[in-house]
Amino acid sequence: MFNKDDFLKIKTLIEEFFKKTSFELEVEVLPPKNQTVFVKVKTSEPKILIGKNGQALFDIQRLLKLVLKRSLKLEGVYIDVDVNDYKKRKIEYLKELAKSVADEVALTKKEKVLEPMPSYERRVVHLELAEREDITTESIGKEPKRRVVIKPYP
Repeated sequence: MFNKDDFLKIKTLIEEFFKKTSFELEVEVLPPKNQTVFVKVKTSEPKILIGKNGQALFDIQRLLKLVLKRSLKLEGVYIDVDVNDYKKRKIEYLKELAKSVADEVALTKKEKVLEPMPSYERRVVHLELAEREDITTESIGKEPKRRVVIKPYP
């Protein structure tokens, strides 16, 4: 667990990190929830910071976590960076996709295999469908081609 002073140090480090990028952007560091510090970034050049399928965004998060760990010696702190609400929109899309495919699978009784996706996206799909009793989900394959299979419940 970290305190208010730790949060202020984290906030300062994150703001300095983004200042060094030379991009024109606004950074908002939100107070932590469950050991996760949320960082909202707004910019006119989101593609560069997001990258293909969010890979650059994922890399920025990992780099920030390493910087915080090395500089502040804090363990168990998670960083969640979102650029121009990319992640928020992606999660909404994944939830809708999961529901739609699950409805199709329940109706046709034929399994469907989704496109490969990173672990956090697969987790969104699994969690979205966890309460359904008419279908089941599992992940198959090896990274980076790991994907979710949605199957009718036996």
